[in-house]
Amino acid sequence: MSRVTSPDTLTPAARRVLDVAGKLFYANGIHAVGVDSIAAEAGVTKKTLYDRFGSKDALVARYLTERDERWREHVRKVVEGGRTSPARRPLLMFDALEQWIATENPRGCAFVNAHAELPDGAHPGRQAIKAQKDWMLGYLRDLVRAAGVRNPAKVAGSLFILLEGATVAATLDVLPGAVADAKRVARQLLESAA
Repeated sequence: MSRVTSPDTLTPAARRVLDVAGKLFYANGIHAVGVDSIAAEAGVTKKTLYDRFGSKDALVARYLTERDERWREHVRKVVEGGRTSPARRPLLMFDALEQWIATENPRGCAFVNAHAELPDGAHPGRQAIKAQKDWMLGYLRDLVRAAGVRNPAKVAGSLFILLEGATVAATLDVLPGAVADAKRVARQLLESAA
């Protein structure tokens, strides 16, 4: 587990390590990036990296946790930031996703990518991945419940699948307009469940 417990406790060197690691892990894959290259690009020694994070596994978990925090902040800003009726808020998840893909997610979902690289269920990164997906499903349930639709758990699950599928289709360039298409299907689903 990471020795660094909160973003407020990051030293400037630890911040550089985490920023560099996040860029490299997302761009190249977790296993393709070694601590030597992270330390070199961050301008620190391996000793500093290990002193700040304890292990590469802890650094991976911290990278994923921080990325999840940024995603949650982005989603809340888009969904809760304006004067939108509760009935429309679940659809704003698709707007948040489309914006995120354009700016933060050109290689697909960082959590799905990391999950493919971390087969050990006990890896601390797997806990961060599960927390991210659990949060997203729970947030959707809250939005759907507030929208007043019938069977909110089932509808939220369907929206979750639409969002995850749209992420894959959009980032692989399989289906142009995948997020917009998923949003259209989500609108129909919400209208039929209202």
